[in-house]
Amino acid sequence: MGGRHVHRARHLLEGTLDAALPEEQLVRAARAVVAELGSPERLFDLVRELATGVGAPSACALLSYRHVLGFDKLLLIDGGPGHMLRAHVWHPGTRSAGREDIHNHRSPLASYVVRGRLGMELYEPLRSTANPGESGVAASWFRESLSDVEGHWLLEPAGPARLRLTQTAEYGTGSGYGLPSYALHRAWCASAGTAVTLFLETGAGRRRYTDVFADATDATGSGGRAEAVVKRPMDVKDYLAELESLAELLSR
Repeated sequence: MGGRHVHRARHLLEGTLDAALPEEQLVRAARAVVAELGSPERLFDLVRELATGVGAPSACALLSYRHVLGFDKLLLIDGGPGHMLRAHVWHPGTRSAGREDIHNHRSPLASYVVRGRLGMELYEPLRSTANPGESGVAASWFRESLSDVEGHWLLEPAGPARLRLTQTAEYGTGSGYGLPSYALHRAWCASAGTAVTLFLETGAGRRRYTDVFADATDATGSGGRAEAVVKRPMDVKDYLAELESLAELLSR
């Protein structure tokens, strides 16, 4: 059962996001939703309520984990195939500790910076991979899908690729962005302190896999990369403790 703030958030998600909309319209709607839910008072109330065990903590904990690239993914509301609302807690030094692979998503998304700053790069694929003199960066292309083992990613090699950087941006507190499912990007914490973003994936037509592009000099093959990105879900106790810590952070 949900409390008042969980109920209000679900009502906004379900009333605003029509999965039948074209992706561009769905992205705009999702941006409006995360901007509203990401306001300091509203997000604090939602997270504090969830931290008491309201909602579906067991189910949300199974889909929450500490990402190997330096940020925590905390599922707040699971709307099934329609939408998933998460808090991403980004820790300083993410970019220097290890840059996120360039990737896209299964669904359109929107992200709103609640605290700190987030850096992001956008890329586009180049048609030719054979000409080493062509501008762009060499990458190893993988298709990422869900394996039969619960909580694991399956990364299958799909060949070489070359990508061109098209945009670099920083997003400060109170700003955000939306991307269609096919957009290639990577992000990192660009602030000296912890950054928090409210992240929403939406749309019922989720793709079976995403595209992941790793630095060609770092790729070691599907087996090695699959081991590097194993998901370790939180247990309920840790999940609620992380929500409590997030609520405390948001109250400052």
